[in-house]
Amino acid sequence: MGYRLSKIYTRTGDSGETGLADGRRVGKDHPRVEAMGEVDTLNCQLGLLLADLAKQQARWPGLAEVSDVLLPCQHRLFDLGGELAMPEYQAVDEREIARLEDVIDRWNDEVGPLKEFILPGGSRLIAQAHLCRSVARTAERRCQHLNASETLRPVLLAYLNRMSDLLFVAARVIALRQQVAEVLWKAAAKPE
Repeated sequence: MGYRLSKIYTRTGDSGETGLADGRRVGKDHPRVEAMGEVDTLNCQLGLLLADLAKQQARWPGLAEVSDVLLPCQHRLFDLGGELAMPEYQAVDEREIARLEDVIDRWNDEVGPLKEFILPGGSRLIAQAHLCRSVARTAERRCQHLNASETLRPVLLAYLNRMSDLLFVAARVIALRQQVAEVLWKAAAKPE
């Protein structure tokens, strides 16, 4: 593969606009740019989670499967960002959603039903998985906002929705496999 970025700075964005793959110039706060940025943020946060998982796999070998499931998600998120930048580029498909759903179902069976609300904590890995889940929801909202004015393929919106579900269940699986108790929400006492 050839080099795609021969020059990192172009100065063309200094005025608050950026170029899209189709040649359009739009504001850096355009809904498409916002959606692309939030998907990129999710990918970055997922990278941190994967790096932390790699450091802990020797201690908790069950975390290797979590990494194996999440690593392809980074590539699909990059594909999704590519599709946001170049709508004619279509790489995310229903098979990937089915893969996520299979894992969600399998992991959900492993952790059992949720009886209480849980908080993002217990270990750094659990909290990072929840942070990724939260960013996935933000990316989904940004894409839904864009979809209101420029129709996106439904598979992209479904993929982000499944990603947040996967990351929620991943946080629970990490807790189970690390043998860390989930942090249960304690409601504030009712006022007298």
